[in-house]
Amino acid sequence: MFKKTLLAAASLAAIIAVQPAAAEDLKDFRIGILGGENEADRLRNFQCMTEKLPGVLGVEKVSLFPAADYDGVIQGLLGGTLDYAELGASGYAKVYLEDETAVEPILTTVQTDGATGYYSVMVARKVSGITKLEDLKGKKLGFADPDSTSGYLVPSVTLPAAVGMPISEFFGETGFGGGHENLVLEVVRGNFDAGTTWASGVGDFNDGYTSGNLKKMVDKGIVDMGDLTEVWKSPLIPNGPVVVRSSMDTDMKAKFKNFMMALPESDPACFSAIQGGDYKSYTEVDPSFYQAIIDARRAKIGS
Repeated sequence: MFKKTLLAAASLAAIIAVQPAAAEDLKDFRIGILGGENEADRLRNFQCMTEKLPGVLGVEKVSLFPAADYDGVIQGLLGGTLDYAELGASGYAKVYLEDETAVEPILTTVQTDGATGYYSVMVARKVSGITKLEDLKGKKLGFADPDSTSGYLVPSVTLPAAVGMPISEFFGETGFGGGHENLVLEVVRGNFDAGTTWASGVGDFNDGYTSGNLKKMVDKGIVDMGDLTEVWKSPLIPNGPVVVRSSMDTDMKAKFKNFMMALPESDPACFSAIQGGDYKSYTEVDPSFYQAIIDARRAKIGS
């Protein structure tokens, strides 16, 4: 009898140990911010969240963790040390393939034209004379980040069909630019003949479109779209998800989701800052929205 009681107590202790903390016990809400843009800009863009969320969620503070690259946030989510992040579809697929219970995709953005997708856009320097994919035969192509959907996964899957052969045979060399912003700067400097980044595909290329990396760089004055030309654009990619830690208290998840759904109208400037441009709203999603990207990542990368 004593042995059974002891085992039961041990089992109960184990269950209690893995239960998520109640909302009122979470003192610090931790936000992971993807790499690809300089750290000061990323912190500034998310500053509004540190001011608004404590009162909404009932926490003492909100901390920002700007990772050096995509994988820094991915590992934080897998390890349970981050509570919320905005991922690309491929980044979410990596988390899902390693531990499908680690995070929940709850929302994604809606473009100004109502679409829930965006594009991988390949750019080259205008002075290079490169205007189409055929002009890049034997030249150097830059990708943004190994865990980027638009900056690597989608181009790596779709370009072979576009050029009629494997990427390794068509391009003379490929490499990574260290994030979207730096990748475009490396193209401008001539260190890559062309490079892949992300854009809404809505509006005018000469403005950097309505949202995305090019738009953010234009707004910051660090790229002149007159120096670039669009060489290729991918098929539509599902907008990346807002994800939360699955073990988070249910009430806190609901409060956070409601806050985010209202943000485009309650604070348009904050919404635009964290999303990097002009969007219409958020819409609800679940893992099925990203199944095609999960399958593509599984086939291409394995995780």
